[in-house]
Amino acid sequence: MSGLTVRDLMTAGMHFGHQTKRWNPKMKKYIFDKRNGIHIIDITQSIDLLEEALKFVKGVAEEGKKILFVGTKKQAQEVVRAAADACGMFNVTTRWLGGTLTNAQTIRQSIRRMRQLQTTEKNTGVLSVHKKEASSMRRELDKLERNLSGVADMSQLPGAVFIVDLQCESNAVAEARRLGIPIVAIVDTNCDPDLVDYVIPGNDDSMRSIKLVADCMARVAKDAADSYSRKAAEEQRRVEAERVAARASADASGDSLDKPRRTTRTRTTVADKGDDEAHKRARQSENRRNTARAAAEALAARAKAAEAPAAEAPAPAPEAAPEAPAQ
Repeated sequence: MSGLTVRDLMTAGMHFGHQTKRWNPKMKKYIFDKRNGIHIIDITQSIDLLEEALKFVKGVAEEGKKILFVGTKKQAQEVVRAAADACGMFNVTTRWLGGTLTNAQTIRQSIRRMRQLQTTEKNTGVLSVHKKEASSMRRELDKLERNLSGVADMSQLPGAVFIVDLQCESNAVAEARRLGIPIVAIVDTNCDPDLVDYVIPGNDDSMRSIKLVADCMARVAKDAADSYSRKAAEEQRRVEAERVAARASADASGDSLDKPRRTTRTRTTVADKGDDEAHKRARQSENRRNTARAAAEALAARAKAAEAPAAEAPAPAPEAAPEAPAQ
């Protein structure tokens, strides 16, 4: 994936480690030998581990996630910034502000302040009409741009962090590990490889070796990001085509997908409204006639029921004649 050979790494000086008295015993398995008091790194392992790290970076970028490039030491600043800009990723190359990852809310406030000062300068041409205040605001803006320009657009946590020199970037390592963000790093013989998820054994003090690895990272990340953008665009076009086809089918069937259900009733003309009123009046008249007919039938039934008991009642019996008194 990287296309690098052992000769390329040796030409860049990636095999030189630190002095033997400054080594970290955990790096023993990555050390080939020692010469003149300096450890020699096994760059055959470096190539294999670099390929593994590049595969991971490619997977992260293909998911649409960003990678944060971190390198604040003098010989790494320009190289890391150029690599990050080449692939459209974030970078920290001047100073790692505490809480860049773990206290994003405060960092976003500083970024908003920087945007505000930039807008003021762009609209009015000056930061303030008062000389002393303008000078103070200029220093503040320069400091904010120097420290936050690389992460000004980082609205969410990165998918991975690429670090040059673990000892110089101990704060970045601690924050990334606390948040569970994978770390890819160039690890020299004086560093602890257990802090890193993807170790690239190599010289982290040589500008050429840093540039070699950073350029590989940038190239792979850019290709993967472009692939993700193409897939996203194709998916968007497919969804839009399905939407257009569904709308055309709905129009052909006399229905519309864009209209909510509450507004799908057809509009009536004046003539239709007149017919509706006539039918409504006719139904009301019919209902009144039916009500009157039912009331008349009920009254007739009640009168008939009242006459029937009177006709069926028996006639009263005649009274008996009084008896004559006995003589």
